[in-house]
Amino acid sequence: MEKKLPANLPYLASPNSIKTALEKIRNAATPDRVTGDFVNTVLQMKGGTGAQISPFLKKIGFVASDGAPTELYKRFRNPAAGGAAIAEAIRIGYKDLAQSNEYFYMLDDKGLLALIVQVTGAEANGAVPKLIQSTLKALKLYADFNSKEAAMEVPQMARKLESEDDATWAPATKQSRAESENLGLNLSYTINLNLPATSDQAVFNAIFRSLKEHLLSNNG
Repeated sequence: MEKKLPANLPYLASPNSIKTALEKIRNAATPDRVTGDFVNTVLQMKGGTGAQISPFLKKIGFVASDGAPTELYKRFRNPAAGGAAIAEAIRIGYKDLAQSNEYFYMLDDKGLLALIVQVTGAEANGAVPKLIQSTLKALKLYADFNSKEAAMEVPQMARKLESEDDATWAPATKQSRAESENLGLNLSYTINLNLPATSDQAVFNAIFRSLKEHLLSNNG
């Protein structure tokens, strides 16, 4: 009885075939559906190799469950965004590796293979871990993990939470002002006056009385 692996990491029996697929995807028009006919005829990948491509693309987020190309697929076709798209696809397809080491894509061959064995529970000398490693290495050739788009893209939910944070803080600010006033918080003011050229004491008395009534009162 075949042992079920704890993590089902995607791989291809011919790892370098993903390079062929990606190059042809970038040049071919985006189809309505990534079907067997599309893979065989447009991507010109036939037999067992071609049969693995569509399921693999689904596992890395390039193709939806109904076969429709995703936004990730479309972004990859843009040379300016392609590296970030593949980086995101790797994080999707190999998320189980990221849970153990978020920088798994920076590991050397030995470290990556060891992590794959750890996460999958497969035999260390088995063929599957090596195929996973080789497939991932082929994908990494197209990935740009340092791009701003890959590292800093903010989803709509994050923007929503940011707005909610602003709304939460607003009432608290008003409450703080009210509490400060109730506590009789003393503030210092610097007031510059241009006094009239007069020696009449009554004029000065009127000015300072007005200041006391309108500026220095706690009821203002």
